[in-house]
This record gives sequence, C-alpha cells and structure tokens, in this order.
Amino acid sequence: MFNLLRMDLLRLFKSRSFYIILSVTAVLLVMVTVMAYAVADPEMMDAMEAQGAEITESDRVMSEYIQNMSQLDLMHETLGSGFLLVMTGIGMTLFVNGDFSSGFIKNICCVNLRRRNYVLSKITLAGIYSGIITVLSVLLMLLVPALIHMYPAPDSIARILQYTFWMWLPHWAFSLMAVALVLLTRNTTLGIILSLVAGSGLTVALVGTLGRLLRWPPLEQYFLAAVVKGVYTPESGIAPIGIVLACTITWSAVYGIGSLLLMEKRDI
Repeated sequence: MFNLLRMDLLRLFKSRSFYIILSVTAVLLVMVTVMAYAVADPEMMDAMEAQGAEITESDRVMSEYIQNMSQLDLMHETLGSGFLLVMTGIGMTLFVNGDFSSGFIKNICCVNLRRRNYVLSKITLAGIYSGIITVLSVLLMLLVPALIHMYPAPDSIARILQYTFWMWLPHWAFSLMAVALVLLTRNTTLGIILSLVAGSGLTVALVGTLGRLLRWPPLEQYFLAAVVKGVYTPESGIAPIGIVLACTITWSAVYGIGSLLLMEKRDI
C-alpha cells in the first residue's frame, strides 16, 4: 500500500488538475475577502451611495456585522459554506478518474493483485488532498485580510488549529464519496455533479424539507455539508466534537467499504 501511496503522491504533485483546483480555490477566497472588505468599509459604502447606489439599512447592518467579526468568524463565513467540500470532491474525482482514463489502474492491478491496497492508498491520499486544501485555505483567510488592511479581531493560534483540524475531518470523509463514485461509474460526471449538489448544501435542504413534510427526525444535520457548517458558530465557538467525529467515521466507513466492494466485484 505504501508504494502505491508514494506513487499517488508523486502523480498528485505532477498533476495539472491539482494545481488548477488550488488556484481556483485561492482566487475565489481572495475575491470573497475583497468583497467583504468593500462591504465592511463605511467610507466605501458612503462613496457608493454618493454615486447613486441604493444602500439600504440591511446593507448597513451587514457592514457592521462584518466589521465586528473575528478571524474565525470571517474564516468560517467562507469556508463553512461548503465551498471547500465542492473543491475537494471535484479534485479527487478528477484525480481518481485519471487512473482509468490513462490505463494506470490496469498496470497496478496486474502487478498488485490485492485491490484493497489500491483503495486504502486512495483513502489515505484523500486525507492528504483534503488536508492540503483545508490548511492552505485557512492560511489564505489569515493572510489576505492583512494584505488589504482588513483587521478582524484576532483569535488564538490554538483555536485556529482546532478549527482547522475539525474542518479537515468531514472534508476527508466527503472526498471519499468522490473515490467511490469514480470506482462505480469510471467517469467524472456523477462525481462532479454530486460534489456540487451535496457540497453546496442542496442535499441537506432537500432532505430537511422532505423530513418536515413526512415528520421524520432531523436527519439532515448528519450530512457532511451540515456538519461543516456547524463546526463553528460565533456564539458557542467550536461545535461538540462528538457529532463531527461520529459523522466523519460513519460516512468514511460507508464510502470506504463501498469502494472496497466496488473494486472487488467489478472488472477493471
């Protein structure tokens, strides 16, 4: 397994799609931060109003809200939206599908007949991939505001590290969905679509609406998009770790076991 993982890491760092995902993530985070700075700046709001833009009371409230944000508040407003789930899911979809489109998996399975080693290496790689995106995104959300002279109230390094860790776990589990879908379909279409739908929270909204109509328990709170959104709140800080751990382990087991079964039961 470790040889497969080493090869995967070498291929990952030579992969164009990996750097495209990182670049798109970075650009969008910078754009969102700049927009937040523009909304939070009272002088900018006054200048827009002087030029004829309609500034409502809700705009003023939003501006004051952003001004009073801490570093973690600002960070989670962007990262907790499901944006990183989408990027991680799409990135893993593209990378794993490359094994089939390039014929890499045929060579691997001819040399290494234990297909579970292939799946275990992809599970580990998904953790590394999601970890890189999560850590770089957190660093960007700490650095970019300072570069544009936006200074949210600082949080302790311990709290930021804690936040990063608990955000990383559900993103790892979510990226395993991409692995399972590629092993099932052998193409990128379903993986990309479900990454967009599930990562953006549409699945949570649909299940929540259906559950209220049918009087089900609130099952939507256990979906990974909801878990990510609830990792941090300004009022209570970091969410109870039990929910994050339970949902991460459960979804990782579902996707991991599904991937193992798909590799064992289907021809390459």
